[in-house]
Amino acid sequence: MKRKSRISFGPGAASLILIVVILSMSVLGILALMNARNDSKLSRRSIEVVAAGYALSDRAERSLAALDGVAAECAAASGSDEEYLESVRKNLPEGMLMNDRLVSWEETDGLRTLDCAVELAALGDGTRLQWHTHRLTAVTEDIWN
Repeated sequence: MKRKSRISFGPGAASLILIVVILSMSVLGILALMNARNDSKLSRRSIEVVAAGYALSDRAERSLAALDGVAAECAAASGSDEEYLESVRKNLPEGMLMNDRLVSWEETDGLRTLDCAVELAALGDGTRLQWHTHRLTAVTEDIWN
């Protein structure tokens, strides 16, 4: 006579399966929390970097406004283009350099540098200043060394 073998799972096997499922779900939950925390840190860092770039751009625009004020005063007091350029050269805001019609300056916060340059239009033209250079460079550390 042939014997039939029966495999039966008792309450211990069901408990074991339940423990494995709970451990697996716990590990997945912990991994999801770690991923969310890292995403949050990366988002905050991204916000800081973008805000710092916009702060530099804001400072550059304020410097441009100061230069525009000087150019407007010099244009009103000058009779010729050469006199106008010389007057602007003498009254440039601090930190600005002038080469021919190109006025350049630099805005920095230690880690990022915004190189700015504008071109002065001829006396009597509608627009006094035209952006020539507006370039942001950043210092990054080498994370692999």
